Amino acid sequence: MSKSKVAKKGDTTTDYKEPIPEEFLEVRVQKIDVAPSLFALCAGFESGEWRAQQLVAHMMEWLPDFALTYEERHSFGTQNAVRRMRKAAQTVYKTEKFAKRGEFGELLLHIAIRQVFETVPAVSKIYYKDSSNDTVKGFDAVHVIVAPTSLELWLGEAKFYDNIARAIADVVNELDMHTKTGFLRDEFIAITNKIDPRWPHAERLRKLIDPNTSIDGIFDAVCIPVLLTYDSPTVAAHEAVCAKYVAEFKAEVTKHHVTFCGKMLPPLRIHLFLLPLKSKSRLVAALDKELKAWQKV
Repeated sequence: MSKSKVAKKGDTTTDYKEPIPEEFLEVRVQKIDVAPSLFALCAGFESGEWRAQQLVAHMMEWLPDFALTYEERHSFGTQNAVRRMRKAAQTVYKTEKFAKRGEFGELLLHIAIRQVFETVPAVSKIYYKDSSNDTVKGFDAVHVIVAPTSLELWLGEAKFYDNIARAIADVVNELDMHTKTGFLRDEFIAITNKIDPRWPHAERLRKLIDPNTSIDGIFDAVCIPVLLTYDSPTVAAHEAVCAKYVAEFKAEVTKHHVTFCGKMLPPLRIHLFLLPLKSKSRLVAALDKELKAWQKV
């Protein structure tokens, strides 16, 4: 990604900062002067091939940050690194139906907002699945941006698809459902029950989403990042990053951004992340293989 971070609302400095992996994905197109904003991510190429295996390796580096609790992340060290990685891999899922699962999209969303906006995970929702191989209900990410006197609550949605039209249609429907008052109240109760009391911002988040706080006031502190993947004709047609590729990439993601903006979206701040892939099915197979290898370590 670009070394320059996106300007954030207010002063987000804090004495608490978790280490994160080195950047891999590049923000190749960025539009922050429109609403919803756009951030198009690119994995790039190496030796004539789209960097699928490198992306898989990068996602595995993020696995503990994504799948473990606050306490487990902070006890992650050389003595228990293998055990923690194995648990993180097992937490994501154990299933042969990996091609139809959405956890990989949730992981990519986590990576995108952590790196671009330096968000802080509030709840590892993947950790609190109701049963083995159950999918996470509600929003796909619960993060915050920390300012000295306030929190911004980031409630994310991800669609790990191979078809962009279907991804846009499905996420717009979910945004409509998930931003209704009744759904949000239920979601806030679920989030509150899962906040680690040792997390430095636990009390501030509880206060923000307290049942006695008006939804109108909470909306002022809510941002919704949306991550969509799809099989890209542009990525499939190229073997290296060149001027022609960059121009076609920009035209392609801009077209999809225009389509997304033309839908009926909730009156909240939305950041759209697009991640064009060469082949979702091949990426999923590689991710599944890597996860299962870690599960057996």
